[in-house]
Amino acid sequence: MNRDNHARMVHPELLRSFLAIAETRSFTQAARRLGLRQSTVSQHIRRLEEALGRSLFARDTHSVALTPDGDALTGFARGVMEANERLDRFLAGSPLRGRIRLGASEDFAYSRLPEVLADFGRAHSGVDLELTVGLSGVLYERFDAGELDVILAKRRAGDPRGELVWREQLAWVGRPGLRPDPALPLPLVLFPPPSITRALCIEALERAGRSWRVACTSGSLSGLRAAAMAGLGLTAHSNRLVPPGLAALPPSRHLPELGQIEFVVIGPGPRHPTAQALIDAVLENAGRLQGEV
Repeated sequence: MNRDNHARMVHPELLRSFLAIAETRSFTQAARRLGLRQSTVSQHIRRLEEALGRSLFARDTHSVALTPDGDALTGFARGVMEANERLDRFLAGSPLRGRIRLGASEDFAYSRLPEVLADFGRAHSGVDLELTVGLSGVLYERFDAGELDVILAKRRAGDPRGELVWREQLAWVGRPGLRPDPALPLPLVLFPPPSITRALCIEALERAGRSWRVACTSGSLSGLRAAAMAGLGLTAHSNRLVPPGLAALPPSRHLPELGQIEFVVIGPGPRHPTAQALIDAVLENAGRLQGEV
């Protein structure tokens, strides 16, 4: 058997001992770190050097140093150990399998939702996520049509479904420093119907008897943000998730209260464990989604 074949048969335990010595420059400290006897660590290095046909450490009574071959092996050893750790996590991971079609409202476009989904993906490597970002009203329609498995959206008026993620105040937002003229119709920057936020804005203004006009309509949050930053008008948004570059306007008798909004997560129910695991992850990370942690 040639040397290359020997190298491919190196046990990760030998590499673990090698890296511990390379990092501590001490057989004694390496053994302590690994919870092994020093003689065992020395035996590991002897077996590794025999398998590779290379001397890895220059040793004397006072110090331990890597040889050029040992220094070259360090990067390879770390790569092998990282690959083994990834394999261990996969084999010990969640038994869940399948695909989840998740719909998330535009409000989360600038939130920490990607971090939450990344953590979920690492914990459930056998699950494939398909993410759709859109208006809450549209997400409800697609969920009801069977096109989405789970939605994270604003609660629709009169719809009791879903588990509450959090509840908070809606705020009027616009370009920092913008002060609309109370003598003129309030310029609005809105999503198109069936936007839940759009409906709440118009209802609040109608109740207050405040005149208004739609200055800009956009189907994307980035479009609304650009229009609001340009000073075209005001929009309403979750107070905790105000997009970058915009600011909540202070209370005013010319801007009626918008009330509270509830964010809910809706899925097919506990009979679908994969979807339920994602719902549980959303509920457990409500604080991160709000930007609290």
